[in-house]
Formats: sequence, structure tokens, C-alpha cells
Amino acid sequence: MPGFYRARGQGKKRKLPATRKSKNSPASSRSRYGAPAPSNVDGEESQSGDEEDSPALRKKVRWEGSHHADTGNPTEDGTVEDTTELEGNVVDSSEAEAPVIDKICLAGWCQNRRVGMAYYDPNKYRIYVLEDTEETSHFDLTKMVLEQASPDVVLTSSRSDDVFMDTVRDFMEGSSGIFQIRPNKEFSAAKGKDRLTSLQLLSDLPQDEDQNSMPSSDDVSSISRNAYDFMAKRKDVMHDPTTKRWNASIRLSNFASLESLPLCMASIGALLDHLVRERAINDFEDEGIRGLEVRDIECLALNEVMQINADALFSLQVFENEDHASMHSNKTKEGLSLAGILNVTSTALGRILMRSWLLRPSLSLSVINSRHDAVECFLRPENIATANALNGHLKGIKNVPRMLSILRSGKAKVAEWQGLVKFTVLCAMLKETLTELHEASNLDVIKNLFSALDISCFREIGTKINDIIDWEESAEARRVCVRPHIDEELDNRKHVYHGIDTVLSKVAERISQVVPSNYATSLNIVYFPQLGFLICVPMRDEWRSEVGVQVIDGWSFQFSSESHVYFKSQEMQDMDAHIGDLHSLIVDREIEIVEALLEEILVHDAAMSHACDVCAELDCLLAFSDVSRAYNYQRPVMVEDNIIDIVQGRHPLQELVVDTFVPNDARITGGDGRFSMFKNYSDTDTEFEENHLKLWNTVLLCTGANACGKSVYLKQIALIQYMAQIGCFVPAEAATLGIVDKIFTRISTRESVSKVQSAFMIDLNQVSLALRNCTGRSLILLDEFGKGTLPTDGAGLLCGVIKHLLSRKSNCPKVLVATHFHDVFREEILDPESVPISFLHMQVMFTARDGKLIETGSPSNSLSSRGLPVTPSTARPTSAATQEEQRDEITYLYRVMEGLSLDSHAAKCAELFGIPPRLVQRARYVSQLLSTHEIGRLLDERMSEKEASELEEAESICRRFLGWDLTENVGDVKKTFGQVLGREQEDN
Repeated sequence: MPGFYRARGQGKKRKLPATRKSKNSPASSRSRYGAPAPSNVDGEESQSGDEEDSPALRKKVRWEGSHHADTGNPTEDGTVEDTTELEGNVVDSSEAEAPVIDKICLAGWCQNRRVGMAYYDPNKYRIYVLEDTEETSHFDLTKMVLEQASPDVVLTSSRSDDVFMDTVRDFMEGSSGIFQIRPNKEFSAAKGKDRLTSLQLLSDLPQDEDQNSMPSSDDVSSISRNAYDFMAKRKDVMHDPTTKRWNASIRLSNFASLESLPLCMASIGALLDHLVRERAINDFEDEGIRGLEVRDIECLALNEVMQINADALFSLQVFENEDHASMHSNKTKEGLSLAGILNVTSTALGRILMRSWLLRPSLSLSVINSRHDAVECFLRPENIATANALNGHLKGIKNVPRMLSILRSGKAKVAEWQGLVKFTVLCAMLKETLTELHEASNLDVIKNLFSALDISCFREIGTKINDIIDWEESAEARRVCVRPHIDEELDNRKHVYHGIDTVLSKVAERISQVVPSNYATSLNIVYFPQLGFLICVPMRDEWRSEVGVQVIDGWSFQFSSESHVYFKSQEMQDMDAHIGDLHSLIVDREIEIVEALLEEILVHDAAMSHACDVCAELDCLLAFSDVSRAYNYQRPVMVEDNIIDIVQGRHPLQELVVDTFVPNDARITGGDGRFSMFKNYSDTDTEFEENHLKLWNTVLLCTGANACGKSVYLKQIALIQYMAQIGCFVPAEAATLGIVDKIFTRISTRESVSKVQSAFMIDLNQVSLALRNCTGRSLILLDEFGKGTLPTDGAGLLCGVIKHLLSRKSNCPKVLVATHFHDVFREEILDPESVPISFLHMQVMFTARDGKLIETGSPSNSLSSRGLPVTPSTARPTSAATQEEQRDEITYLYRVMEGLSLDSHAAKCAELFGIPPRLVQRARYVSQLLSTHEIGRLLDERMSEKEASELEEAESICRRFLGWDLTENVGDVKKTFGQVLGREQEDN
């Protein structure tokens, strides 16, 4: 309320001083800029001296015995002087404690089962965002976020899905929180981006960076020709808003990938608007959005599911949408992707659940092991036939929750009722088939199915539907019809309706006797729903003229067609009164009976929906077993240790598109590089320590030739971990895996002219996002990071990132790196003999054209002190050697070996892919000079005699032309010009 505030820790409201000073007054200015206030209040009178200062208050209060470094200037008695300017006066600290936003506020928007959220933590001054993702039918993700965030206030758009709003409302009522439905105009993605880019966190660069980027005092007087210096000066002097917004838009991707997330961005905008309103209401200084304290923006990491963003899903090719072959269709299909391989489910609900599992892998060992147990059970030879039978039953189960929704809306057709009956029958067959599984009684999914499939209840539902609905008549009438002997009144109406032809014939004969023969040649009595009974006579030719239709006394004209005219008489009206509109009455009565049936069925709505959910889970697990059997996947061992130990691992997609795939091992651990699995080894067992412990590090760095399979190797490790945590078996002979909570990638760069970032900036954003959000349990893939800029700068960034991650020690994530920056492997940068990095390379083989083996890439022991071999360079500086190597053939073995490879074999790769041999030969020579720092030798290369002669001739022509005195009377210009060029002109 205006004029009041609530002190933190106080139970009553205090009135603010009535006097106010202008913000431009001297006292106000002195206090605002940190000068001593006119008076101070002794700290003993403060009732909240142990409270943490709110950054929004800029308080200045004297605290006795306090040693906060940021509270003010120390005095002679050891206290810290800190005064507060509040409404232009210095007041007691108990009254100066203004209200802060101490409630957790969450904003969320859900449309078409896609949800995006954001909430603000006032204690950490941090915004957590949930990227746009697909929600389940029960909105489990929304419930998970609400339980984890425990918000006091929840905002949503008026156009959010009704089920989403009901879920949030129920949660907030249970937690005694506030739920507000805000106008949809507040949820705008454009407004959200504008609010975000206005935050000081994004728009203002750190002060130390600004100072470091400014030129030195010696250079101020000189004119800078550096564009970056110019922009830095302009920003410092003019506070250029365009530069600020550009900085903000670039840095936004460092915190979260929000560019293509409209729901999340709109939720952030509504959240920030609400926080600014709360500040204004509580008498804060009106600084707008820039006055809101936001120290960090972080992607929301849920406790039960893995965090993997859209970039990582794209890089690992989990999903791959292919456009329709027709340019006029906007439909897509799943291409060559992990989802395309695994999602071989039989039901619609199974496909939806599979996509949900792929988007959110589990972090629970119990859930993962439960899924693995089920897949292992279905893969047993004695259970294969039963599993196939279960698949057959599941194929007949339709989307029952959707059918129930259609039934509830009153738009159901015969197909929905038939699907419901079929569901009840298939459930009974499914439960009977489950009893034939061997050693499956302890599986969670089987237990859930036995409890969810209430066969007696479902059989009763199917029997009721089948006893009431007449399927044959419904198919003919194209509507839901009721069987005979269900309702006596309905049977009587149908009896009259079906016998109406005889009645109408008799009435037509009686009426025809009183109709003149010259008026109509024939006469019929017809019945139209909604119109009743009518007399039908043929159209006469004279009635088509201006004279019109002649009406007999007692008849009334109704309407006409091309061939007939229809009339209503007293007899017809009597029939309408006594017989009525039979068809409408029959349909209305059948609707009443079907509605009564529907009410009885909807009592079991929750039971049928739950049974469908469990059947969808069974469908996904059966799909995992089918895929594992088809592609020879093996069960991984999930452990608590933070490790990845893969034996003969394969890439699940790459092995499908090549004739022969070479499997490889991988060993990596998170944290400090040691783990509990081998902690009990004997101290005297040096051989065990050398062969095992030396291979386990937090960083795995792979080098090798171009196109040798480094990227595939890195991706296959991540995909094996990912597949294990969704509950599927993995493409490997064996795997021992811990839990990974987040996966970040710097692999594929999706460039677009619509983005303000260059390709290198996009790479930096991906790495920055990983560094800000990774934990000791995370997995980071860095494939050729730094290649988009100068080699020296890129190598420095790569080394800086690796060393920073290693410096985290126990919080260091598992890092997979592939690079061609071979110059960094030296003692002063990344010393292979001392850094805790597992160095690997992809082996290649060189053969002569006659098939003779030249080199196998077997490394030498130049790093023998650590047991890390290095593959030597194969470049040869002499022309003879170069010509000899030109005849070599390179063969990629795709085999991971221990040690470093210090040659990318780029020239050989270029020759292999069609670059002219002359260019490749020159490139080898120049590359060798660069590597040996002898590039100056290129200046000493002599020209050929012909080139020297041409150069001398050109020089003489130039000298003669410059010696031509154009001021004299040169006579014949052509002749003189010919002499300059060295050619005699013929006389014309």
C-alpha cells in the first residue's frame, strides 16, 4: 500500500515519515553517492542488524561488530558506517528495512500440450527457465516443476490449455498459493525478449572487461583505427543503446537457448512485468526493469529427468524431421534418427510416451533398471512368441482417452463405440497373454498391468455397449442406433415408422378418389422429417408458366421441385398430430438411451485411462526389446559411480549406413578422476594401477586425421549413455554407466541469416551455456571447438575451457574433445605427461599403390614417461619425398588407439576428395615450412629463366615509358609508343 512498508522480521506496519526530499536535494545526492549522511543511528537500536542487505535498497546503516565488506566505510572503533536514504531522510534501520520481493513467482504458458515456464528466486536473484517442451496427457512435467519450485504466485495466460490451468489451480489450492490468469497480451515472446535484453545482466558488460577493452592512456590522443576500440569509446561516452541491445542479444544465448522458444520467452516477459509491478507497489524506486536485481539466468534442471536442449538433440540426431516430397504439403516424417529406430511402437499412446521418454531421459536408477529388467525379460527366447502376441493385441488398442473425450463432447460416431468395445476385449486377451510370460511376475510393468486391467469391470462395459448398440443398423443409418427390446417406447415408434408405408398407401387411395382426374395423373403420400406428411403430385406444364400452381380447395401449397409439387391437407395435418415426426422422435429417444449408457461408462473413465497409460508403457518396452533384438543391443550395468565404461561400443545410426562398422572402447569418469569402483585395489598391485587407473580421467581427448571418425566416436559415447537412461539396451558388447544429469554439445552449428551471431559466436554460446550449467554429473562434447577463428585464438580458447573444467576437480564434468590443434600439446600449455587427460587417436594406415604397407600409424614412445605414444607426422619437406607420398594411399581404420596423433593428414584427404595434385603438393610444402617456422624460405625461391626474362622485359618497358618526355614535340605518337613497347611500327 502506498505510504506503508513491512519490515522484514516485523509483524506490524509502520508509517513512513511524512516529509519528503527531492531526489535532487544535496542531502539526497550525498547519501546516494556514498558520502556520509548528515546523521547516523546507533546500530544497537536496529532490530534487523543480522539481516542480509537487499541490493535494491542501497542501505547505509551503522552495524556494530559487523565485517561485511560491502556495507560501508570502517570507522575508528571498528564499526562499519552505513547510512540509508529512504524518502530523503535517514531513519532507524528497523524502519529503513523496506519490503523486498520475497515470494517465488512463476509464469507458465501451455498451448497444444507444449509448455514453457520461468520463475524467479528472490533469495538467489536468479531466473530459472524451462524450455518449450511437449507435455504428457497427465501434465506430469508441470506437476514436477511446481513441486520443485514451490512457487507462492503462479501466472498463466488466459489462452492456456484448460487442463493445464486446472492442474496449476489444484496445486496452488493445495499449497495455499496464489494463482492468477493474466490477459494473453501480457504473454508475448517479443515483449519477453525486450524485457530480457533490458536487464543489466545482459545489456551491461562487466566493468573489468570494459576497462580492459579500453585503450591505454598513451593511445588516447592517437586516432584509433581499430573498430572495436571505436565501439568501446562510443559505448563509454554515448551509452549507445544499439550497442547495449546488441550485447544483450548476443549474451542471451550464453545463459539459455531461448531464441526459438516462444512460450518460454513469453512467460519470462510476463514474469518480469509482474516483478516490476510488485516493486512499484511496494514503494521501491521506480527504475523499471533495469532496477530489478537478476544475477543469473539458468535452465531449470529437474530432479528426475535429464536436461538436454534442442542443440544437443539435433547434434546427436535424436530427432530428424524430413519434409514431405510434395512442395504443397507441410507434413513431415521422421528420417534417419534415433527416434526413427526406437519408436516402433504399436499404439498412438505408445508413440506419444516414447517421444516423452526421448525428450526427458530418467535420472532414477530404480526407473531405469525397471525398464531394463522388462526389456531383458521380453528378449528371453522362451518369451519371444509371447511378446509378439502382446504386440498383436496392442495394435488393436486405439487412443481410448481421445475416444472418451469425443464421447463426452457428444460428437461420437459408431467408430468410437466400436473402439471402446474392442479395447475391453483386447484388455482381457492382453491380461491372459501376460500370464504366459516366464519369470515376469516381479516386473513393475507387469504388476501395474495386472492391477490396472480390471477385466470384470471392462467386460461389463463392453457387454453393456454391445447389448444396446445395433451395429448393423448403425452402419446403414450412419449414426448410433439402439437394438430392439431395449426400450418399449422406442420399439413402438420404430414399429409404426417401419409400417408407415402401408398406412400411407391407404391414405393415398382415399384422397385420390376425390381429386379430379384432370388435375393429377398420379398421387403419393410422402413423409419428410421435420416437415411431416405431404401430398405429392406431378408437376404440370401450365404450372411452370406465369399462372403458377393451381391449388385444390382445402389444400395448401408447400414447395415444388422440377418434377413434383407438394401440398398439405387436413388429412396430412391429422396424421402429423396423431403419428407425429416419427424419425425425430426415434432419434431423440435413441440419443437419450445412448447418453444414459455414456454416463454409466464415464464412471470408469479414470480406470480405462490408467490402463491405457500402462499399456503405452508396455508398448514402449516391447519396442525397446524388438530394436535390441534386431540390432544386437546389450543391457548396460547402471551404477552409482560417476563413470562411463564402454566395451566395443557402436554408433546406432552410423552402423546402419556403412558396410562394416568398427567398434571401440571408451573409459571416462567425472569429478576428480578417481571413483569408488576400483578404490579397493592393492597398493602393491602396480600392474593393475598402470593398466586401469591411468586410463580413467575426466577429459577424453581424441586426435587424428580428417574424416577418420572422431566425431562419430564422441557421438556414440553420448548416445550409448542417452539410450541407457531412457531404458533401452545399448549398441555395445558391455557397458557400465553412471547417471548423467545433463548433456551439452558443441558439434553442429546451425547458421542462419536471421540470427545476429556468426558461426563462431554460436559455438561460443553453446560452450558458455555448458560452462554455466554443467555439474560433476554432466557430459560435454566439444568437437573442433575454436576452428571458426584464428588457429592461435581457437587453440587458446580450447585450452582455457579444458583447464577451467579440470580446475573444478570434484565438480568437473565428463568431457569428450576432438581437435586438430596439435600445437597445444606441449609442456607450457597442455602437457600430455602431466594433465589428467586421456589422449586417444584414430588409427590410419598408409600403403603404396602396389599394395605394399608403408606406415600403419603406429605411434612412437616420445611420451614414454607417461606411457602416451604419439603418432608422428608424415609430411616431407623435400620435393622428392612429396612426389613419393603422392603415390601413397591412406586407409582409415576407424580404430581408437591410445596416444596422440600430431598430423591431420589434410593434404592426403584433399587429394582423396579431388583437389588437383599440383595444389596438394604445394600445400604440403608450405605446411611443412609453417610447422618448422621456416616460411621465409618461400622468399628465396628462384624464378625460372622464362619468368626472369619476362620480368626484365616488363621492367625495361616501364623504364622507357617513364623516360618519355611528353612536353616535347614527339611527332608520330604511334611510332614513339611502339618504340616504348619495344616494337617498330610500320610506315603506313
